[in-house]
Amino acid sequence: MATITMAPAGADALLGLYKRAPVELVRGEGVELFDADGRAYLDFTSGIAVNALGYGDPGLRDAMHAAADGLIHVSNLFRTAPGEQLAARLVELSFARKVFFCNSGAEANEGAFKFARKWARTTEGAAKTDIIALRGAFHGRLFASLAATDRPTYRAPFRPLAGGVSIVERDIEDLAIVLDADTVAALVLEPVQGEGGVRVLDHGFVREVRALTRERKVALIFDEIQCGMGRTGSLFAYEQIGIEPDMLTLAKPIAGGLPMGAVLMSDQIAAAMNAGDHGTTFGGGPFVVSIALHVLERIADPSLLTHVTSEGSWVGSQLRAISDRTCRVRAIRGVGFMWGVDVGEPAGDVVARARDAGLLVLTAGDHTVRILPPLITSHDDLARGLAILEQVL
Repeated sequence: MATITMAPAGADALLGLYKRAPVELVRGEGVELFDADGRAYLDFTSGIAVNALGYGDPGLRDAMHAAADGLIHVSNLFRTAPGEQLAARLVELSFARKVFFCNSGAEANEGAFKFARKWARTTEGAAKTDIIALRGAFHGRLFASLAATDRPTYRAPFRPLAGGVSIVERDIEDLAIVLDADTVAALVLEPVQGEGGVRVLDHGFVREVRALTRERKVALIFDEIQCGMGRTGSLFAYEQIGIEPDMLTLAKPIAGGLPMGAVLMSDQIAAAMNAGDHGTTFGGGPFVVSIALHVLERIADPSLLTHVTSEGSWVGSQLRAISDRTCRVRAIRGVGFMWGVDVGEPAGDVVARARDAGLLVLTAGDHTVRILPPLITSHDDLARGLAILEQVL
């Protein structure tokens, strides 16, 4: 007789890929989350930079209800107005001339890598296929994006990874040597490395990279999946550097918590692509992009961006003051509403103590505490959160 085993119930039925906190979150309001016991937590994670507008936002709720009254999905075999409207608005607000929609940040980067290779091989020859990423990078967990991610523990179990992808030091001389090769199609970088420790790339360095890639006929891809969409105080992080990439990838906050990604690109990249070169079943569906249209207009509001810039500067000054008052802090890095605090102990221990004290923060590596408040967070709530952080430090 066959043995019958009981199916796992609840959390035991989920594949154990995440080290989840021992808290069941059930609702949110503003910048606070509440657990099943009714306890409130001040959220400085934004669902890993996703919930830019916080929780229970009336405008976002109305946009979802309105979108639900329309089409949910019809595939990309037919035109729908919301996707065309969102693409046109992104083009209007950025350097881009064409937009491709997908379902996540990793998919956006995979798409950008494909577009770069097609462009490079079409314009410069079949040998031009290599993708270069920088030390400290995080670009996703799919095969090509994982190959461009500088996390050995993430990469090792899944080798061999996608070929033709290499990681280079954040050094202009090293890059100049690498880009001299006739085989490089694209260089991808995050203007602010999020998972890599909240490292703001020096603007002068990035401008030199732009000059090198233009000279070597290499596509420059900006991964703004975490640092884009208002997080640094401008709609796109590249605006603060004074240069334009050839492609830019977005995801996280773009659809208010629903899964969506996008690749923005120049005319030159788009001209190399033909119908059938790439595709997605769900990307750019009318329901999701209708909500993204609302989110984009809210985040592009100059008053919100000014708020992030001014309050973000104040957060940085307060974190530096905390650093001066405690020997547990080794360094402070960041911009806007994206900050990293290097600590002399496992960052996970600080995260756990902060959670016990009613504040949710993240790690960004073994010894960096990451702070990503919703973009709507008020001065008083920022001050309250920083007071809790100092207490647990």
